[in-house]
Amino acid sequence: MIAIGSDHGGYALKQEIMAHLDKRGLEYKDFGSFSEESCDYPEYGKAVAHAVADGAYECGILICGTGIGISIAANKVPGIRAALCTDCFMAEATRLHNDANILALGGRVVGAGLALKIVDTFLDTPFSNEERHMRRIKGIE
Repeated sequence: MIAIGSDHGGYALKQEIMAHLDKRGLEYKDFGSFSEESCDYPEYGKAVAHAVADGAYECGILICGTGIGISIAANKVPGIRAALCTDCFMAEATRLHNDANILALGGRVVGAGLALKIVDTFLDTPFSNEERHMRRIKGIE
């Protein structure tokens, strides 16, 4: 199951992503925000991050205006490897090499069409389990 969250700057893109997840038949929980009313991204970034770190959710997707602030907030939670991706290569590489468990997107940076391809790439790419990458992940932790 996927944990998803956004602030007001990522709300519209989050709606597009949730509709896409519905079409793919993937289960998710929306941790907010629930409107485009101004709000603070750390609240939603940390809520999704804790849900993923606690093991209740397999992975997460976070969206704010740029994706930067919400990914920084999520990465403060131990065990989280949130990666801000702006293209499919980044999404594939962060799953293969970093075993990223949260995808961060910028709602004001990438359009919906590209964002959905990034989401698919992130969700469909497994971690490589290569020793060198496992060693580097341990170095992060």
